[in-house]
Amino acid sequence: MPKRIAVGADHAGYALKEELKRFLQKRGVEVVDVGTDSTESVDYPEFAGRVAQKVASGQVEQGLLCCGTGIGMSIVANKYAGVRAASVVEPASARLAREHNDANVLCLGGRIVGVELARQILDTWLSAKFQGGRHQRRLDLILKLDRRRS
Repeated sequence: MPKRIAVGADHAGYALKEELKRFLQKRGVEVVDVGTDSTESVDYPEFAGRVAQKVASGQVEQGLLCCGTGIGMSIVANKYAGVRAASVVEPASARLAREHNDANVLCLGGRIVGVELARQILDTWLSAKFQGGRHQRRLDLILKLDRRRS
């Protein structure tokens, strides 16, 4: 279980972010909330960038982003070197995103998954560990691409 997670959302993911923030805090995780703080319309790239920057710089171990689908947030977060964001809609993909890809940002859609399923996905993602082995070779190739971008 990570010690610190940055969380962020746009207006469509705000309610889910708030639920999952409480879920994390009950498990003893320090949550760094970068906003948004209401359902008033905002631009998701701003909040995805805030979380991604904290993960990329090592200020937090992992990130959680919520928007309408999770897709827009993942597109933005993956622009940051060192960030491996995964948009998932069920626990098996969340587990594999950690085990095979060492995903360090989870993106969820507030309009796609309900609160209970989102908790299951998050719990699965947090519990899974990167397996290394053949997956490390692939992760190394991703890291090589990151170095070319930065």
